[in-house]
Amino acid sequence: MSIEADRRLFLKASASVLAAAAVTQNQLRTRAYAADAVPPSETVRVAVMGVNGRGLALTKSFMATPGVEIAAICDVDSRAAAKAAAEVAGGQSRPAKVESDIRRVLDDPSIDALVVAAPNHWHAPATILGCAAGKHVYVEKPLSQTPAEGELAIQAARKHNRVVQMGSQRRSRPGVTEAVAKLHAGEIGELHYARTWYNNRRESIGPGVAAEVPTWLDWDLWQGPAPRRPFIDNIVHYNWHWHWHWGGGELANNGIHGLDLARWGMNVTFPSRITCGGGKYRHQDSQETPDTLMVTYDFPGQKTITWEGLSWSPLGPREGGFGVTFHGTEGSMVILDAGYVTFDMRNRETGTGTGPSGEADHLADFLRCIREGGRPRSDVEEAHRSTLLCHLGNIAYRTDAVIKTDPSNGHILDNTAAQALWSREYDKNWQPQV
Repeated sequence: MSIEADRRLFLKASASVLAAAAVTQNQLRTRAYAADAVPPSETVRVAVMGVNGRGLALTKSFMATPGVEIAAICDVDSRAAAKAAAEVAGGQSRPAKVESDIRRVLDDPSIDALVVAAPNHWHAPATILGCAAGKHVYVEKPLSQTPAEGELAIQAARKHNRVVQMGSQRRSRPGVTEAVAKLHAGEIGELHYARTWYNNRRESIGPGVAAEVPTWLDWDLWQGPAPRRPFIDNIVHYNWHWHWHWGGGELANNGIHGLDLARWGMNVTFPSRITCGGGKYRHQDSQETPDTLMVTYDFPGQKTITWEGLSWSPLGPREGGFGVTFHGTEGSMVILDAGYVTFDMRNRETGTGTGPSGEADHLADFLRCIREGGRPRSDVEEAHRSTLLCHLGNIAYRTDAVIKTDPSNGHILDNTAAQALWSREYDKNWQPQV
């Protein structure tokens, strides 16, 4: 395909995304106006943990959904908590209570569901605590900080019969659902390969130095399950992503979206071999995770998925920062955001589709399962399988090894150093237990 054809495809997809986004905003407004149509007995009372950025966005989205009340805001940053509480006070009749310790939130029997949008090292431990307290859980991606945590989260959800949905919203977008249905129906033939990518232009995070803990931050509660470290001035609120102690780099940050979609479309579960290449090339700073990483996942049945992450170069394979392509024996498909385009084996366009690009449908799926039963589209088990790909890629990088795994469960074989990264140490007060 020519560069000009690629550009047309990118512009077409971008136009579809903008149109779909407008539709989504209209849907959110319409649903908010119709909220009183949901019987009070079906109102789901939600607590949101972590409201700096993504958690605040989820607070707004849940408030705009019929039959939802934000009952509690939990954040260790008093500024973020106050901002979210003010947002809630302006959007619903009853204010939300504000807490800094998630344990006090979970003690409230009137709360039905917990939204976990704290940093990655909190995702699985908070999910496990929420399930044990009888709460359904909507947890942001990735599901866990280690593979072992993901397995514990599954156990907790099943033991306590709780709905656990991960925030991989593409699983609920109509255009993407239609695309995957076509892949599974064989529209482009037998699938053998999927390519995923994420590109960005991130600046240096600087050297990072020890500093006094800000008065607005409870650093001890921020660390929670993670073993204690001194406060560093460039960690909070976002750059923890680039430190192994709290995050998983770009692979766990944004790679999870593409890998989840690729695994779903390819209809594969656990890989048998993982290889990677790359490193930290662009900036001389305190970031530990790679800014350039290519990972290859081989699955049984002659199927392969790759992920390419460049945190410092914005140009992706199709001039976009994110995308997935699927390659079959009779054609190919491109998914850039909320829509898709299919091609035959001569690269002639054969079909398109699109739809809303927001998260309203994903939240509705979570709430439907709470009210009616069943498992959500991004159920905890599917979430673990996709998150595990991120962990395995990072483990391959950190051990500089080809990782072989048991394709029945994804467990690492014959590599002591890699197996040591399957779990982690915890602060003695926060050891996850099921």
